[in-house]
Amino acid sequence: MRSPAALYARMIGAGFRRYSSYRGATLAGLGTNLVFGLLRVSVLFAMLDGRREVAGYDAARSSTYVWFGQGMLATVVLWGHHEIGERVRTGDVVVDLSRPWNLQLVLLAEDLGRAGYAFLTRFLPPVAFGALFFPFLWPAHGLTWPLFALSLGLSVAVSFCARFLLGLSAFWLLDNRGPVSLYGMSVGILGGLIVPLPFFPDWLQTVLWLTPFPALVQAPIDVFTEAGPPLAPLAHQLAWLGILYLGGRLALRGAVRKVVVQGG
Repeated sequence: MRSPAALYARMIGAGFRRYSSYRGATLAGLGTNLVFGLLRVSVLFAMLDGRREVAGYDAARSSTYVWFGQGMLATVVLWGHHEIGERVRTGDVVVDLSRPWNLQLVLLAEDLGRAGYAFLTRFLPPVAFGALFFPFLWPAHGLTWPLFALSLGLSVAVSFCARFLLGLSAFWLLDNRGPVSLYGMSVGILGGLIVPLPFFPDWLQTVLWLTPFPALVQAPIDVFTEAGPPLAPLAHQLAWLGILYLGGRLALRGAVRKVVVQGG
């Protein structure tokens, strides 16, 4: 019998191989990221016209924010990839629940494999493009690099846990497209992808940092650009990862009982 660690390692590899087969979609998505990155950086540069900086964002920090955000869009996944909800709707989830594994961790391992492939093909190219053709803000301290890698990994895990909870809501809602759509419409703004969170009023920033959304985009960018002490965004990510993971565990336990009650 294979150990759990071996199983999760195989699922990471399976996730990487699965998404590496969609080469055409990867190239199309990368092209879209670059085009929208050019539009977004133009808007921020226009906002800075005649100003040295706005809310701590000068030309270099603004450019870095845009290209990191474009790269993280597919790596972290802010919307889409709600397969568990579809499997609940069709009833295929019964097969998943009958297998002797921790479904939440197995799907997380597969998502880490997906994120690894996206990092190589959808994160690094936009960042390299931005660094070559626009002002760029590189870390001043060597420790920032491993801290950013940790923060990016936490973003992927927090995103998965949030999407896993949304998927499990189909057990009770049967059709969870409403919550999924609401999440997709709000996460880009509340997470710091569309507009940097420091652009918002102080009171609204405080409210947003009480939610998991900044852990998805703003926190890793703040760590890389050394916008402040890195322990604060990392602690925020770790806290919400624990909360969402535990919420997923409890929701999955309740979902299993619901399947039994419904005769699934």
